[in-house]
Amino acid sequence: MNKKDTHAFVNQLLVYTLVMICFSGSVGLGAVWLRHQISTTANNTKRLEQRIVETERRLSELNTQVTAEQSIDVLARRNSEWRLGLVLPKEPQVVRVSESPERRLAERNAAEVFATENVPALTITPVQFRLVNR
Repeated sequence: MNKKDTHAFVNQLLVYTLVMICFSGSVGLGAVWLRHQISTTANNTKRLEQRIVETERRLSELNTQVTAEQSIDVLARRNSEWRLGLVLPKEPQVVRVSESPERRLAERNAAEVFATENVPALTITPVQFRLVNR
């Protein structure tokens, strides 16, 4: 058998062509898989955003219901319906403090600590320090 170089060249070309087809096919398959993953992630994100919007809407509705139930008219009506016998407070229950609460509490604490009316006469003795030679 006599082999010519053209057969070897054709065989090499056929092998390289098959390798290129397989390589480009795997790249194409990878691109399709990647696009599918992107699409799946986008759909999941869209569903999560819809759930967040729905949850926020329900929370807003609940806050509206709670606010409506806390109004004075509704509370007075419920008090009479359920015969609870509760009365409205006569003075405001919320007092706004304009000064610093930390400072006010510190002054009150210092006044209690240093108050002399509640403490019987104290004998104060000065502290003396002595140097001892060794």
